[in-house]
Amino acid sequence: MGSTENIWNAVEVPESHSSEVPSSSLAVDHSLSLPEMKPRIVELCKDLFKQWSSLDASDFSLETVSGGITNLLLKVSVKEKDGNVVHMTVRLYGPNTEYVINRERELQAIPFLSAAGFGAKLLGVFGNGMVQSFINARTLTPLDMRKPKLVSKIAKQLRRFHEVGIAGSKEPQLWNDVFKFFERASSLKFDDHEKQKKYETISFGEIHKEIIELKEMTDRFNAPIVFSHNDLLSGNLMLNDEEDKLYFIDFEYGSYSYRGFDIGNHFNEYAGYDCDYSLYPIKDEQYHFFRYYLKPDSPHEVSDEELKALYLETNTFMLASHLYWALWALIQAKMSPIDFDYLSYFFLRYNEYKNQREKSFLLARSKFSGSQIDS
Repeated sequence: MGSTENIWNAVEVPESHSSEVPSSSLAVDHSLSLPEMKPRIVELCKDLFKQWSSLDASDFSLETVSGGITNLLLKVSVKEKDGNVVHMTVRLYGPNTEYVINRERELQAIPFLSAAGFGAKLLGVFGNGMVQSFINARTLTPLDMRKPKLVSKIAKQLRRFHEVGIAGSKEPQLWNDVFKFFERASSLKFDDHEKQKKYETISFGEIHKEIIELKEMTDRFNAPIVFSHNDLLSGNLMLNDEEDKLYFIDFEYGSYSYRGFDIGNHFNEYAGYDCDYSLYPIKDEQYHFFRYYLKPDSPHEVSDEELKALYLETNTFMLASHLYWALWALIQAKMSPIDFDYLSYFFLRYNEYKNQREKSFLLARSKFSGSQIDS
């Protein structure tokens, strides 16, 4: 497994956007301290935005907005010659994230999503990241996500998000991505002896069988294919409390996929990074979400049949979310230098898949057999 090998096609800025958005070949080391990083960020900004080329380094300031388990996000403030201060975000991709993220797909989608009012505006791209407009809002917590008022706002926004059209192929990518992840995850070798021992306890034959069976089951739903966020966790939801405005951010994993996957994945994220799946929304909580998703302007007109159908769809695709992120975590356990126990995260996600499998498959089969099962 060479370091240049990639499960995706080579990542390039698409031709259609390279002329519209400034680009730079410069890269910034993700591991530097903030003081060490500043001169490199200043150089990058001057290279991307020629109007700032004569500014002094003291006209630039930066602070860390977040350090997730994939990227580093910085707020950069620039004092222009006329005294105006411009704020923007610089997103540094985590090292080796190209093994799990299709950057070309992301860059293709951002202008369309931005035009529809989602996320931040793309201002520039560089060797290992992008520059976007700054969003003045706070990041939600997993507990915020389940508050009824916010649930309805998220559901309405997700419906609108799913109505955005992105240029290019509309082929759903979920299973293509899962099989790519499986291929990569099943052929790893860890230098760390303890990690290797844990890794060797995983039955990839069993996982492959589960992927095939789950794909066959989900295919029977003929679920709507929409442009999906695919990573709608609390960290990718921001709220401006003063304006009561909700933002979706970070479209790294966005692709055409299945409606039920995007919703089921969102519900899984109620558990947070601690994976407390006792927080997974109960049926009534899901129905509250579904009403505002299906009919944002008249949620109480949604029929019981519509609610039940989306409930069965979502709670079958929810299983696919566990497989997707479990396999993702194995790749990250090998590739990512970030201090996070990805190997344990694999077991948390895969074990929850096994915990929920029987109930979800039973519910799905009830739909196709016509039998009534108490869910």
